[in-house]
Amino acid sequence: MLAVGERAPLFKVPGTGGEIDLEHLLESGPVLLYFFPRAMTPG
Repeated sequence: MLAVGERAPLFKVPGTGGEIDLEHLLESGPVLLYFFPRAMTPG
């Protein structure tokens, strides 16, 4: 689990508009990642 302010590991994932590459996004400036529990589950 990441602590507040800790950097996320670099990753690539499929997206609706093509592959999302965190390293590439960071070249444009800061990125805010929001992690949330799976929809319709407790927690």
